[in-house]
Amino acid sequence: MKKHLNTLFVTTQGAYLFKDGETVAVKVDGTVKLRIPVHTIGGIVCFGQVSCSPYLMGFCAERDVGISFLTDYGRFMARVQGPVSGNVLLRREQYRKADEKDFTVQMTQSVLTGKIANCRTVLQRALRDHSEKIDTEKVGHAVKRLGHSLRNILQEDDLDVLRGFEGDAARVYFDVFNHLIVAQKNDFSFQDRNRRPPLDNVNCLLSFLYTMVMHDVRSALEAVGLDPAVGYLHRDRPGRPGLALDILEEFRPFMADRLALSLINRKQVNAKGFKKKESGAVLMTDDTRKDVLVAYQTRKQEEILHPYIEEKVKIGLLFHLQALLMARYLRGDIDGYPPFVWK
Repeated sequence: MKKHLNTLFVTTQGAYLFKDGETVAVKVDGTVKLRIPVHTIGGIVCFGQVSCSPYLMGFCAERDVGISFLTDYGRFMARVQGPVSGNVLLRREQYRKADEKDFTVQMTQSVLTGKIANCRTVLQRALRDHSEKIDTEKVGHAVKRLGHSLRNILQEDDLDVLRGFEGDAARVYFDVFNHLIVAQKNDFSFQDRNRRPPLDNVNCLLSFLYTMVMHDVRSALEAVGLDPAVGYLHRDRPGRPGLALDILEEFRPFMADRLALSLINRKQVNAKGFKKKESGAVLMTDDTRKDVLVAYQTRKQEEILHPYIEEKVKIGLLFHLQALLMARYLRGDIDGYPPFVWK
C-alpha cells in the first residue's frame, strides 16, 4: 500500500517553483515564501499563472512526484510525470482486457454500481439529516429510482444500454440536488450540471472538487503501475484518462458532492468567494479556493471503514486501495473489482 503523502497546492498567481537542494522552493515577487523537502510531498498542483523550472520538473520526475497544471477554475491542462512505474505485464493485461467485451461489461457494472449506490447514499443522508428542510417526497422518489437503476445494471450486458442507465441515474440525482442545499439558497441555487466553464457557484465548486479527486485517482493508478488512459466505461480518446475517469465515478458523490454540500450548508463558503466573468464563467477567488483546498485535505485525513478490506483507513488512502484492487483484479488474484461503496 502506497504511503499517503501530502499534496502541495500552489494558487498564488505569478508564483515560481524551483529546485533548492533537496527541497521544492516557491518564489513570489522575488521572495522565497516556502521551502518543502521533496520527500514529504506526493504531488504538486499548480493553478493558473504558476510556473516551474525545468530542473525542478526533472527533480520531481526522479522522485516520483507528479506536477499537474490546472486553469484558474480547476480544469486540468497537463501533467509532468516521470517514467511509468510498475510491472509491464500488468499494463499489458490492462490493454488486453480493454478489448474483451465480457471484462469491459463487468468493470462497467462495478463502476456504475459504486457511483449510483453512493449517489443514493448522499440522498439518503440528506433525508436523515435534513428531513424537516427538504422535499422528502421528491428526494425519496429519487432514492427509489436509483435503487431500480442498481438492479437494472446487474441484469444488462450491453455497454450502450449500461451507459444509458448511467445517464438516466445522473439526471435523477441532479434533478433533486438543489433540494440538498438547505442554506444560502439565493446564492447557491443548482438547476443542472454544467461545466467548461461552470456557469453558477455550485457548479464551480463541484468542478473544482472533481478536479481534485481526479488528480488523486490518477496519481494512485500511476503509483501501482496502471495506465490511467485505458479505461472500460470511458473508452479510449486522445488526451482522456479513461481509467482515472472510471474510478473517479465512484468517488464523485462521496468525496466531492458531499463536501460541496457541507461547505455550502455550513456557510464555510459564501457568494463573495465567487466571481462571474463577462463570458458567463464563474471562478472562485484565491481565498475561497484555499479554503476549499484546506477542507478537502482535512476530509482526506478522516477515517472510514473500507467495505471490502473491512479495516479503518484514512479517506486519502481510498484512491490507492481502489487502484490496488483494480490491479489485483487484472492479475486474476480476485474474482471481480469491488467498487468503493459508501454506507
